[in-house]
Amino acid sequence: MNHRHFITFEGMDGAGKSTQIARTADWLRSRGHAVLLTREPGGTPLGESLRALLLHEAMHAETEALLMFAARREHLAQVIEPALARGEWVLCDRFTDASFAYQGGGRGLTAERLGILEQWVHGDLKPGLTLLFDLPCEVAARRLATTGSDPDRFEREQSAFFNRVRAAYLERARAEPARIRVLDASRPADGVSNELEEILSNYCY
Repeated sequence: MNHRHFITFEGMDGAGKSTQIARTADWLRSRGHAVLLTREPGGTPLGESLRALLLHEAMHAETEALLMFAARREHLAQVIEPALARGEWVLCDRFTDASFAYQGGGRGLTAERLGILEQWVHGDLKPGLTLLFDLPCEVAARRLATTGSDPDRFEREQSAFFNRVRAAYLERARAEPARIRVLDASRPADGVSNELEEILSNYCY
């Protein structure tokens, strides 16, 4: 079941997701909707603890995937599903598409194995709309270099890793074009926001 009020934001770091998710929240609230903003990995106290491990501790690729889905199960039970039941719009910075991109495309885990975890953790619940902010890996790297923050262990990966992540995201978009909308995130933020508002207007009304 694709839940109409569940919108996810996907893409590599540096794609501008944080800016666009905040603008989407403002757009929905200005039209009288209750909105919950959340993120993965994270979203709950346990999820945030797992996030710290995932971003900073070396681990086997399968361990990484299992922890991602463990955080997701808690996130769904404690935050996402209750908010949807209350009729709120849930805007989530990354969800299961990210696991297929990072742990699948990036780390090389099979789609079959990730699909088993997906079915176990959230069954047929899927976002009604997924916004994929796509840009060349070198552009994302240049943007991240200007932030001045210490890179986490994902951000320290080589360009080949991110090329695989991007390819996996685009493959997901080709497989589910009705759900996943691809936006060119190499443009200035305002241009992306204008396209996003058009998508939302068609989707929400």
